[in-house]
Parts: sequence; C-alpha cells; structure tokens
Amino acid sequence: MSKVCQVTGRRPSRGYKYAIRGIAKKKKGIGLKVTGKTKRRFNPNLAKKRIWFGEENRFVTLRLSAAALRTIDRKGISPIIREMRANGQQI
Repeated sequence: MSKVCQVTGRRPSRGYKYAIRGIAKKKKGIGLKVTGKTKRRFNPNLAKKRIWFGEENRFVTLRLSAAALRTIDRKGISPIIREMRANGQQI
C-alpha cells in the first residue's frame, strides 16, 4: 500500500541528512562544518482509521495523516467524503 493520505494527498518527500563536525562558535570553536550529505525520505505521519459514517450507517476505513484527522474533526466526515467522491475516489 502506498504511503499517501487519502484526504490531504500528503506523500513522502525527499531531503538530506547532514553529517556535521566541529565545535560551535558559541563554545569558542571554529564553527560547525558539513562534512557529508546523505539522501533520505520524510514520510508522512499516516494511520489507518475506521470512522463512523452516519449518512450511510457504516464504518469507513481510511488511511489518514495526522493533519487529515484534525481536518475531519473540524469539518466533519460527510463533507470530506463528498469531496473525495467528487474527485473520483472510491470509498
């Protein structure tokens, strides 16, 4: 299963992990220097959730990010599902 939020569309992004050496100037050193860069992945904070959908009198299982959970708390599940179906997602 792909690591994509079904509501917000958040997906993994790419970045770097930096290897740093030296003593900080604050500690009377010469400063911190980057000695290497390694590619890495920033994964979204996803969770599989069963949410009660009152209009259809059933549970809906969605793969959601933490931000999507807050959105559902704010707007409610009905407008979110209507919007998802308008975009062509099957729920």
